[in-house]
Formats: sequence, structure tokens, C-alpha cells
Amino acid sequence: MALTDTGIKNLRPAEKPYKRTDSSGLYLYVTPTGGKLWRLKFRFNGKEKTLALGKYPQTSLSGARDKAFRAKQQLDNGVDPAVVKQAEKRKKQNYFGDIALEWWRNQRDKWTPGHADYIWRRIEANALPWLKNRPIGQITTGELLKALRRIESRNAYETAKRVCQYFSNIFLYAVSAGYTESNPASDLTKALKFVPRKNLPAVTEPKAITELLQAIDAFAGTYVVKCALQLAPLVFVRAGELRAAGWQEIDFENALWTIPETRMKMKRPHIVPLSRQALEILQELQPLTGGGRYVFPSVRTSARPMSENTLNAALRRLGYDKDTMCAHGFRTMASTRLHELGWKSEIIEFQLAHADKNKVRGVYNRAEYLDQRITMMQAWSDYLDSLKAGADVIPMKRNSKTE
Repeated sequence: MALTDTGIKNLRPAEKPYKRTDSSGLYLYVTPTGGKLWRLKFRFNGKEKTLALGKYPQTSLSGARDKAFRAKQQLDNGVDPAVVKQAEKRKKQNYFGDIALEWWRNQRDKWTPGHADYIWRRIEANALPWLKNRPIGQITTGELLKALRRIESRNAYETAKRVCQYFSNIFLYAVSAGYTESNPASDLTKALKFVPRKNLPAVTEPKAITELLQAIDAFAGTYVVKCALQLAPLVFVRAGELRAAGWQEIDFENALWTIPETRMKMKRPHIVPLSRQALEILQELQPLTGGGRYVFPSVRTSARPMSENTLNAALRRLGYDKDTMCAHGFRTMASTRLHELGWKSEIIEFQLAHADKNKVRGVYNRAEYLDQRITMMQAWSDYLDSLKAGADVIPMKRNSKTE
């Protein structure tokens, strides 16, 4: 017999909980303390399940029937209403993991794809295991600091600093979007352990450069990785820009490599003049990988570039530990020696694709200084060749070459 409002009001608690059915699986569950809870019994994929629909009188009889009707519509469409309710509950709770992902998706277009993926992996590894299912409005400064202390405990101080910045940006976004009212990460950087900043390791002295170049030429790993190692000092781009180089970016006729803005840290295209030595490496490699998209494809699939750890792993294999040389160190090597050799700073900085701190001079023309950069890149490759051959090259000013 179907329930009525009068009948529900007259229901009294008993020593044990009991049910009063309405229709089509809808019933009222009366607790010993007098609570009256709406429930819907249904079957999904052959399994009997129960869906909570609210508490009487906050949810009236007609309201409970409406909810039951919508749940049955979902069942008719092959959807489990319990799963739908759980998703709606999560959305209403504004869990940290959901808001962090929303923030990342809104921001990722301003980063290169590789850098965007790297940021999300950092968040996944260092924050989500402990904060993913926490309502963002309930998270305290102490909880965030505890997550950062875990990172610091493994001496990953730079990662802790970055994740702290992500926390602050996620909460600023959450406040702006109305998900929470405060930013518990606002002053969190003050609690991080102070660690003097260390420059990325790099070989910069001529004798040490000679030894490194000779070691690279004797590299016993795969040919693709060897070519990447040989090209790295000649072009001194960022490691991510090198490993994801595409054949369509290489202009053999004009000896230029144009890296699109989507792959550049500063989000602007960058021209790399290719010396005779750089072209020879690419021409030797083209028959092997030229049929695919990437100059340096992954060893597992040509659909992806080599992994971000490949070059550093190759340097370790050559005997260079993480405190002596890294893939990024080829940039420091070039910058240090080119300045010492007397090349103009602005030409070197343009070739390094560094941002100009002077806003007036910072209006970027990707072809600016191109003739000077072409000359410099060929001279740099010749200089490295002379070092590799064991010549006694003495650093000297070369103003005539840089005018």
C-alpha cells in the first residue's frame, strides 16, 4: 500500500529499525531514534543495490517519488544512479584533486606540452596521494606543509619549492572560482627549508670539454642517442627542445632549425643556425629516423621522442655523475666559453633564447642577429672540433668576429 503524508507523520520509532514501502522499490526506513530516511531498492547489472534519497520531512513524499523516478530513468538508460549520485557529491564537495586538475587544464596552454605534463606529474606524485579526496575548503596550512616536508625529506628542495608554488596557484584559482574562501598556501614559502641555489652542473674548462667530446665520440650506446649527444654541444638548446626535434623543423637547404613556439619555454619560435658539423650529424641520422616524425625517437616507439632521462643517463654511462655534467649543462658550457671568447652577450643570449629583462629591447624578432648568430655557431663548432682534436686553444677576444 502506497504511503501518505499523514501516515508518515504518524509513524513512531520502535525498538528495532523497520521499513514502510511506497511503490516500485521506494521505501521509508524508520530508525529507533525516530529518523525517517528515504531509500530506493533497485538492481543494476544483476546486483541488488540501495540508493539514499534524503531524510523526511526535508525530502517530502512527493520529492522522494520525484528522485526515485529520475533514478529509474537513469536505469532505463543503462546508468547506475548510485554512481551518478557519487559523482554529484564529489562535485559539490570540491575535492582538491578535482580543483587541481581543473586549474591545470585552464593553465596548460601557456606551457609547452612537455612542461605541462611535467607539472601534472609533480602534482600527482607529491600532492594527490594525500590531498586528492580532501574537500578543498577543509585543507589547512599544516596539511600542505606536511606534504612539502615529505618532499624535503628526500632532499628534493627545488621540487618542494615548485610544488609550494603550485599549491598557492591552485588555491588562488579556487578562491577566484568560488570553491573556497581562503588560500592556506599564501605564506607557505616562508616555512620551507632554505637551501643555497646551486647552478646546474656543467663542464666549462677547455681541457674538460675536450675529454667530454672525445668520450661522446666513443659512446657505445645506440646510434640515435650518440647523435643526440654529439649534436647537443653544437646547438646548445634546452634538453627538451633537442629530444623532441622534428624532421619537419629542419631546413637543410638554408641550414636552419626552426623550433615552433609550442615547444619553446618562452612561447615564441626560435631559429637555430646549423653549422656544417651539425648538418653532417643530421644527414647521417636521416636515413635511420627520417621516415618518422622525430629526429631522436624513443627506442620503444617512433611515435614518441626519446625520454627526458635519456641524455642524462647517457652522460652517467660515460662516467659523468649528476654533480659534474647534465644535459642542460651544454648550454652553460656554450654560454661560458662564448663569452670568454669575446662574442657579444646579446648575440649569445638570443641564441640561448633567454628572455630579455629590458622590456623595450625584449620585443622579439626571431631573425634578429641571424647573420651574426650563423657566424658564431659555425665558429663555435670549429672551436669544439679544435678542442676535440687536442689543440691547445687559448681563449681570446674576437671582437672582429662579433661586430
